[in-house]
Amino acid sequence: MSQNKIIPSLWFCTKGGNISEVVNYYKNIFGAKLVAGEIIPLGNTPSGNTEMSEIKIFGQKYSMMSTEKKHHSFNDSVSFTIFCKNQREIDKYWSYFTKEGEESQCGWCMDKYGLRWQVIPENLGELMSSPDSWKIMMSQRKIVIKEYLK
Repeated sequence: MSQNKIIPSLWFCTKGGNISEVVNYYKNIFGAKLVAGEIIPLGNTPSGNTEMSEIKIFGQKYSMMSTEKKHHSFNDSVSFTIFCKNQREIDKYWSYFTKEGEESQCGWCMDKYGLRWQVIPENLGELMSSPDSWKIMMSQRKIVIKEYLK
């Protein structure tokens, strides 16, 4: 993979420290939009078996590491926003991430690894210009576009 000067690094915890579990989880939802690099075994570390891999999702490069012992948890200070074309795409990502994760509010959710996502429509700015848009958003977990169009 090409070298970027700075790339986000994500630290996961999986059984046996297997990063392939994480790569496969995201590959299931992003399909061909996720390109995975080789798995680099780091061996036994203070956090147990550890593996790394670089991936690209929609062309953005990430470094991922998995250990078998939890060292650091994800929290709200790191999150990803997915801009969706339509309700079908919102439903696809939302359903996948919340199946083993958690719903939050205003399009926010957490996947099974604790990574936070905001799943929103590409035209959210336009939808938020309607009179009751803030009230509508605050009442939603998953964004439902048609509720803004009333």
